Amino acid sequence: EVQLQASGGGVVQAGGSLRLSCVASGSSFDDHAIGWFRQAPGKEREGVACTNMRDGSTYVADSVEGRFTISSDYAKNTVYLQMNNLNPEDTAVYYCAYPWIHGSPSKVKFWGQGTLVTVSS
Repeated sequence: EVQLQASGGGVVQAGGSLRLSCVASGSSFDDHAIGWFRQAPGKEREGVACTNMRDGSTYVADSVEGRFTISSDYAKNTVYLQMNNLNPEDTAVYYCAYPWIHGSPSKVKFWGQGTLVTVSS
């Protein structure tokens, strides 16, 4: 059974940083990228970033380009999302998800439990 355990959310002031972690288990995760989505209140869930843990390739959405970095530790089956220079518009519940296919939430089969990130102004 695939499990995605996300952690690292919290409350931070604008301009601050947080690092989210996602520990994946129950599968090899070699066939597709694994990624992060977020959902702000009243908004649709959107893809933020993804990585292929096997080859280390990454993708970051334009909305967070230059501020967010995704990385992984293949041996630990863990994916990280480093978020810098956060602003209130980044406030959302962040979900680890697999597989990432074109950043479409409808194609995700497994979701983590979500971790809340709140950025105060």
